[in-house]
Amino acid sequence: MSTSISSLSHQAMALEDQYGAHNYHPLPVVLAKGEGVHLWDVEGKHYYDFLSAYSAVNQGHCHPRIIQALTEQAKTLTLTSRAFYNNRLGEAERYLCELFGYDKALLMNSGAEANETAIKLVRKWGYQVKGIPNNEAIIVAVERNFHGRTTGIISASTDPDSRNNFGPFMPGYQIIPYNDIPALEKALSHPNVCGFWVEPIQGEAGVYVPDDGYLKAAQELCTTYNVILMMDEIQTGVGRTGKLLASQHEGVHPDLLILGKALSGGTYPVSCVLTSDEVMLTIQPGEHGSTFGGNPLACAVLMESLQVILDEDLIQNANQMGELFRERMRALQSKTPLITTVRGKGLLNAIIIQPTADGKTAWDVCMQLMENGLLAKPTHGDIIRFAPPLIITEEQMNECCSIIEKTILAF
Repeated sequence: MSTSISSLSHQAMALEDQYGAHNYHPLPVVLAKGEGVHLWDVEGKHYYDFLSAYSAVNQGHCHPRIIQALTEQAKTLTLTSRAFYNNRLGEAERYLCELFGYDKALLMNSGAEANETAIKLVRKWGYQVKGIPNNEAIIVAVERNFHGRTTGIISASTDPDSRNNFGPFMPGYQIIPYNDIPALEKALSHPNVCGFWVEPIQGEAGVYVPDDGYLKAAQELCTTYNVILMMDEIQTGVGRTGKLLASQHEGVHPDLLILGKALSGGTYPVSCVLTSDEVMLTIQPGEHGSTFGGNPLACAVLMESLQVILDEDLIQNANQMGELFRERMRALQSKTPLITTVRGKGLLNAIIIQPTADGKTAWDVCMQLMENGLLAKPTHGDIIRFAPPLIITEEQMNECCSIIEKTILAF
């Protein structure tokens, strides 16, 4: 029996290896079912999900309300393209604008597309409104950023894995240190700067949380120098950090907001850019678009996904469960030299693992966590992110913290 069971996973992994691109290095688990905070592999083994598809599944796997919205709309109308109006797009745009406080929304599909949209918008604004000479616009970005992997986006990356052998790169970026206000002011003082592109917490880099006041000071500098504050909240938004948006922890309202991932509860690719009339209306018909962007299916899913976050009080739960998690991890840190750092906000957290004398790393810890029924993924070698769905209960959180404690103390 065990041979046939293990062969199910082996077969699935072998198929991907043979016929798929080798652009990911997954943990060796083949998942077949999800519900809430729970996942099951093809053999039926149960796991707690502590990655949430990189925060796309904030509402939990297969949330019944979101699935119902998806299936009901799928029976009626899925795609018209933007060659015609559809009866759901305006509703979704109004919902987004009223919830987040903006004039206009532009819907796309992936987070990378939303960031590419933001780049085009702020450049167009820079030329048409700020008066920057043609083809001389500069977008200021920060070290360790992660906004996606298109060629336009990786041109502003400092990650060697994202950049190696993918050049030549797009010009028009200036890269400065993250969490460095003097460096930001110096950069923004250049008259050709149109945008400052930043994550409120650097999730992919390893959950780097800036100093209190950094985002507020950045907003004030952008106002002073007439620069668009472009906030990428694809991973940090939609309740993940204990606020609807991570930027709200400092009372910051960015000029341009970039959202994706949990915008659809992990059921369908939806992303968007929100901004003012002044910025959005610089783009005219034929200058930007997407066949699937703003389709009726995406719009129905988006509205229900956001309403679930509000109706189920998941923002407050993320705040409370995040505090519980960090408290348990700091207590664990005091018992072992393996954990050097605990950091995060809400339910976006990370620990840094000190490699053991016998060469065990964060990867080995995640492999053992998987064996013990909890799924998390290392990043940048020594960092493990922990980001469960926001629906996690106190009982479940304590059980999961005990799994992590048991696993790490065994090292």
